[in-house]
Amino acid sequence: MKIIDLRSDTVTLPTQEMREAIYRADLGDDVFGEDPTTNRLEKMAAELIGKEASLLVPSGTMGNLVCVLTHCARGEEVILGDQSHTFLNEAGGMSTLGGIHPHILPNQPDGTIRLEEIAAAIRGDNVHFPRTRLICLENTHNRCYGSPLTPEYIDGVAELARRHSLSVHLDGARIFNAAVALGVNVKELTRSVDSLIFCLSKGLSAPVGSMVCGTSEFIAEARRTRKVLGGGMRQTGIIAGAGIIALEKMMERLKEDHLNARRLAEGITKIPGLSIDIERIKTNIIYFDLTSDRLKPAEFITQLGKKGIKLLGTGPSRFRVVTHYGIGSEDVDATLLALNQVMEEA
Repeated sequence: MKIIDLRSDTVTLPTQEMREAIYRADLGDDVFGEDPTTNRLEKMAAELIGKEASLLVPSGTMGNLVCVLTHCARGEEVILGDQSHTFLNEAGGMSTLGGIHPHILPNQPDGTIRLEEIAAAIRGDNVHFPRTRLICLENTHNRCYGSPLTPEYIDGVAELARRHSLSVHLDGARIFNAAVALGVNVKELTRSVDSLIFCLSKGLSAPVGSMVCGTSEFIAEARRTRKVLGGGMRQTGIIAGAGIIALEKMMERLKEDHLNARRLAEGITKIPGLSIDIERIKTNIIYFDLTSDRLKPAEFITQLGKKGIKLLGTGPSRFRVVTHYGIGSEDVDATLLALNQVMEEA
């Protein structure tokens, strides 16, 4: 039985070309700056994203933490959304390892944080308060149905930050999904932020790695922070080789994932006992709810698993599915058939 794994776009497997690149990569010691394949990837990523320099890190979580620790000192404060990945799903790294205070504001359904609420949250110069240093955004916004933030919104946050001498960091794990969904050059989404990360290992299908991007000065400091966190990885060309193929070959095909997600979401709207807000589906991430009381959520996942379908439970009766490389139109059909069968059998 074929397994259709829709839990995340992190389950993608590398292409054959990536496997070849891993095997043939020229290698050196990256901590000494001598891995030629990594150096090429970092130069390519910086140019693609419109920044002066970039740095390879093992994961998006480390990348976000590297950036926050580089921007902020102990006892300082970061403004970020209450549904953000950095706040919810990165093990509290900024406070655990950095002594940095998260100031949480509500994310709107489209992933934005209201500008007036950001402005009101910025601390004045008062010994009772931590110093506000950084604003963090997320694009696309995972928990907000993969919503893409627009260039105009990001620029607005950056302008507000500049007026208050703050920096802006962008968790752009799926930034290329946002660019494809909005039909813009990715540089329009990154031009006004001080730092960002993007993942090679999600929709771009590389097996490992994320990129930290910013000014040359920032990346020099971030390299030191990465070392503190144990991120000096030596012969990283075996990672970078696949990352280069990801940047060269895998961005344009993201639109296929978005189309498959839309068709899957449209099919879910027709299944009794399931509920989905179709208007919120913009990229490759779908959330839907089990509304029937004939089936417990755990049993729902178990029954789908027996039919070869894997998805992720994210709430009492809420589930996430993510389309990605390796999921084709026939897999969408099979998933909808399985969902219908499970609900009918209940």
